[in-house]
Amino acid sequence: MERLTGQEIEALLNEHKDWKLTEEKWLERKYRFTDYLTGVEFVQRIARLSEDANHHPFISIDYKLVKVKITSWRARGLTKLDFQLAEKYDGIYNEHKM
Repeated sequence: MERLTGQEIEALLNEHKDWKLTEEKWLERKYRFTDYLTGVEFVQRIARLSEDANHHPFISIDYKLVKVKITSWRARGLTKLDFQLAEKYDGIYNEHKM
């Protein structure tokens, strides 16, 4: 896994508008749900996906708000895998909204 450059990160952030860069090495997004259990189901699904990819985000659940932070420890920053997983998390979230 190769760490992305600042320009590569900016370009990918333009494609992932709901995500933001924090502390120059974290990709972060907050997801809002209509009820607590739907948020928990979402977390279970992204946890399984993350486990399969062997790439684990920080996840916090605050009632109907789920916050996800991801980075690549070995690369000491963001990689393409972080953005690929972010896109998959968004897909799962969009399924919950329907």
